[in-house]
Amino acid sequence: MLHDMVDPIDVTVHRTEDLDAGQRRRISDVCNHANDTEEFDDLFRIYIPSGGRHIVGTIDGVVVSHAVVTTRWVQPAGCEPLRTAFVDAVATDPAAQHRGAATTVIARLNQVIDDYEIGCLQTDIPGFYARIGWERWRGPLAGRRDAELVPTPDQHGVMVLPLPSGPPLDLDQLLSIEAQPNRFWG
Repeated sequence: MLHDMVDPIDVTVHRTEDLDAGQRRRISDVCNHANDTEEFDDLFRIYIPSGGRHIVGTIDGVVVSHAVVTTRWVQPAGCEPLRTAFVDAVATDPAAQHRGAATTVIARLNQVIDDYEIGCLQTDIPGFYARIGWERWRGPLAGRRDAELVPTPDQHGVMVLPLPSGPPLDLDQLLSIEAQPNRFWG
């Protein structure tokens, strides 16, 4: 059982294209179990069929934690759109929660996104990410669809990780993100 494991977590990074069907199934299972849903069954078929960078935490070869980065484009007011490491599908098996697995996975993620200009995510637990370097965006938020800016005033929990290749950020200004099917932020 996972809760009996005391071995250190092993964290590896994989491109979506390099994950075999079994690995994909184990990642989807952890995401579903952690979120008490079946929505992640479509993670690889619909949402991230390719182009993701998956950070996978295992204990004794068992997947216990996961996060994925995809390329999106956020635009702080006064800047051009920034190549963004957008973080999704962060999950830890409930039996491994509160043992440092997610912290270890996100700390590794922070290290492997240095080829981006900024990191961005949406969360209901901002304190967790703040402990490992992420900052809450305090300014207004919007989505970009074609040439239209769509205010998203009900959106909360957007956090950013400034990266060395990105510009200085004013966290109190407008931040917008390009539209994706069925969503802007989360």
